[in-house]
Amino acid sequence: MRNLASCDVVRAYDTSKSATLMKAQVPPKLKVYQYAKCSTCVKALKFLATRKCDAEILDITVTPPSLSEIEQMIALYGGEFKKLFNTSGLQYRELKIGEKLPGLNASQAAKLLAGNGRLIKRPFLLVGERGLVGFKEEEWKMQFP
Repeated sequence: MRNLASCDVVRAYDTSKSATLMKAQVPPKLKVYQYAKCSTCVKALKFLATRKCDAEILDITVTPPSLSEIEQMIALYGGEFKKLFNTSGLQYRELKIGEKLPGLNASQAAKLLAGNGRLIKRPFLLVGERGLVGFKEEEWKMQFP
């Protein structure tokens, strides 16, 4: 599995001109949707900080991921949209989403998630065309060595 980001500036050299620095290529910026009161999000942000990753941090309850970002993440998880739901969340239980999931398709689930950030498992991290949902330190270590 390829790393999500190196968190450092990547330098491209033209080897035909005796390693003259041509330009600095900056990897895509990390976008992290999180909730400040979420202990898992706090751990994830500390993890990124120790690796000096520059990230755009967004409050998932105020600014949830867009519909296209949700659809992108569903695709990254092989269409398994259930993995994007915050199943331990109060709103998930209050709205009885667990009972509704079997009748939803990916498009319906994406619209539901995009409309309510409290239903989304967090942290929700995107970088370029790749992403992660939730914080499992071993998984993140593979992506951010």
